[in-house]
Amino acid sequence: MTLNLRRPILIGGIGLSAALWLLETLQHSGSEMGETALIGLAAAGAGYWWWKQQSPKLELELPQPLANREAAEKAIAASETAIKLLASEAQNSADPANLTAKLDRLGAELDRQDLRIAVTGGKAVGKTALIQVLNSNWPSQHPQKLSLQETAPLFANTNADPKIYGDLVLFVTAGDITDSELKTLSQLASAGQRVLLVWNKQDQHLPAQQSQILHSLQQRMQGILGTEDIIAIAASPNSIKVRQHQADGTFQERIETQVSQLEPLTKRLTTILTAEQQQLVWASAVREAASIKLEAKTLLNGVRRDRAIPIIEQYQYIAAAAVFTNPVPALDLLATTAISTQLVIDLGAIYQQKFSLEQAKTVAATLASQMFKLGLVELSTQTISGLLKSNAVTYVAGGAVQGISAAYFTRIAGLSLIEYFQSREVENAGIGLLNIDQLTKTLQAVFMQNQQVSFLQSFINQVASRLSPQISQSEAVNSALN
Repeated sequence: MTLNLRRPILIGGIGLSAALWLLETLQHSGSEMGETALIGLAAAGAGYWWWKQQSPKLELELPQPLANREAAEKAIAASETAIKLLASEAQNSADPANLTAKLDRLGAELDRQDLRIAVTGGKAVGKTALIQVLNSNWPSQHPQKLSLQETAPLFANTNADPKIYGDLVLFVTAGDITDSELKTLSQLASAGQRVLLVWNKQDQHLPAQQSQILHSLQQRMQGILGTEDIIAIAASPNSIKVRQHQADGTFQERIETQVSQLEPLTKRLTTILTAEQQQLVWASAVREAASIKLEAKTLLNGVRRDRAIPIIEQYQYIAAAAVFTNPVPALDLLATTAISTQLVIDLGAIYQQKFSLEQAKTVAATLASQMFKLGLVELSTQTISGLLKSNAVTYVAGGAVQGISAAYFTRIAGLSLIEYFQSREVENAGIGLLNIDQLTKTLQAVFMQNQQVSFLQSFINQVASRLSPQISQSEAVNSALN
């Protein structure tokens, strides 16, 4: 890979670092050079102050979606924006067209009249029986037409993320809910999904027990569902044996089928569908549009990451070479901050996050300072130094540790920026704002993901191979001096 040094920030930062090293060297050649060195050091101080200046840091406010037509149309428009971005950057891909087709169907359904109800829950809770009874007993002349769809049983695979889609969800349980059921109900409610908790098979308990179980459900669901949305039913009650005694002392037995006890549920459904029908449709559109947007954004992030990784690799080698050739450790950060600033600008351009020079310097300085504050620099340097001791060729060169460390920190900074940019909404493209807290958390997470010894050893070998010409030259100079 050819290293691209045609960047004014890199030229300025690396050039200043090299100039300061030269001035220090000249100091040893005679006292007559003292004044020149002093001027150079003053310039270094001014340059360091210039890099440390920071621009204002602003945070974004997240929009709160509402269940109305305007919110649905806005969500569809946001998804369309993401798809257009994907189409403009993903060459020869059918994904944008497929997503557009999904979005077009969604837009055409904003005025639909049939309500889609998902019936979900664990195994053997009576989902199928409930659907059959509702389909049989829902009045054909009822103004709201129901489309009931049973989901696959939940919790069969503990690693699976349940996908539940519907204008309204009937969450069926056969008794007091488990922790897994409570977690899923909380997730559905948090996502804005309208949910009714349906306790089925209440006929299998005595009346006193029924009251206790219903009260327990209401207590556990406080803050998640209202008590009116927690309903006890018996979709398919167990048949009972009836014994009838005769006057002559004999008796007859027969099996008597029980009538479904669905009245509380049908009443609640009628109330909800009458008052909220259109809002339920619009809320579904908001959620589905968000899902399409997420799919488009995930594909877009993949395309952009493929473009960003080579740039990070390019700058990590520039950082390694710049620091390795500069024998003044105190000035290492100056050179790498210049590199990081240009890295911010180049990665920002890929993710359409336009940063001014001042904003880019702020991001670069923030990343550097956070690495020090979090102890990442010391920890990584010690680890890299220890791993280098096993390689006599690279360890003999005094600048190898600093050079490889600079490359590693540049890579961590670049990967953190990728993760940070990917977490932002596509609507914020072009706005050079910075959330320090989010960036710091991202930095910590990326660092932890890239601290495995196997990765570091491989990384050291890669960077050392790039530095091998400089290492060989350094060894030759040291040999000649000794």
